[in-house]
Amino acid sequence: MRSFTADHIRHQRITPELVSTIRQIGTLAGKEELYAQQSPEVLETLRQVAVIQSTESSNRIEGVTVPAARFKELMAKKTRPQNRPEQEVAGYRIALDRIHTQHTDLKLSPELILDLHRDLYRFVPNEGGRWKASDNRIVERLPDGRTRLRFQPASAVATPKFMRELCKLFVHEREAEAGEPLLTIPAFVLDFLCIHPFTDGNGRMARLLTLLLLYQAGFNVGRYISLERVIEETKETYYEALFRSSQRWHEGEHDLAPWWSYWTGTVLAAYREFAERVGTITTSRGAKGEMVRNTIVRLGPVFRISQIEANCPNVSRPMIRKVLEQLKRQGKVECIRRGPDAEWRKPG
Repeated sequence: MRSFTADHIRHQRITPELVSTIRQIGTLAGKEELYAQQSPEVLETLRQVAVIQSTESSNRIEGVTVPAARFKELMAKKTRPQNRPEQEVAGYRIALDRIHTQHTDLKLSPELILDLHRDLYRFVPNEGGRWKASDNRIVERLPDGRTRLRFQPASAVATPKFMRELCKLFVHEREAEAGEPLLTIPAFVLDFLCIHPFTDGNGRMARLLTLLLLYQAGFNVGRYISLERVIEETKETYYEALFRSSQRWHEGEHDLAPWWSYWTGTVLAAYREFAERVGTITTSRGAKGEMVRNTIVRLGPVFRISQIEANCPNVSRPMIRKVLEQLKRQGKVECIRRGPDAEWRKPG
């Protein structure tokens, strides 16, 4: 909202690096249709993985984790959530599925945002779909245990008005085609996070809205590559960019450049990974094996088969074991504990 008033967004500095990043995103985005025609089976494999990684990473950023076996059952919709972390994971999956399948029909408004938040807390009684009732604060926990204020969001009283204005201004900007979507979308997300309209779930809602607005602007990379995972892998930089660009937001004198640089860099990283994966996985026959290999690369130095299964839907345990044996012969992994849930390690 502050980014779209008094022509603030048009007075921001645009660096040559930012222009280059936007051009590169445009070039890679232009190849999406070609990939869809040449490798539909591969894209379906990537889509399945992205849904799982997005749900896991976006919740894990907020400290919400679920054991691998339970996570797999929740994602497969084979069980109902049994505790608060499972409720939040299941709710994120519902909101994410809705955006993936209905983004064309979803019209940005305060009502839609409240409804998506209601989806996010579908399994948590009396929590979703309402603006915050009291003021909140964004604090940082220091190594010695003390905390300090990083940002004071908009007040609870002002939140409904701020959200109406933010949605109205963004939609007007988009319909008038007055700005570059790869700059107006992150500006919207920054304003949303500075308003911090909910008691809980603001970070996850920001990432869901990022996906939705990218879809509606014609950038579909979030369907195949988890933007949430890319953010999780650069979490410290994410928070630092957000902190720098939120300074003096209330006065309408904030600098969007740090946030723009981080946000567009994240989208570019996702597109580069997308192009690399489509180029690597050339046949549907090899897609499942490649899915397992990519999952192993992203797991920690020590991992279990159950973790691979949670990230690789529709891949059988025999296939997973086959890939592990291939990697073992290549010296890339070693088994350190056998049994029903064997434990493996990546040397070095």
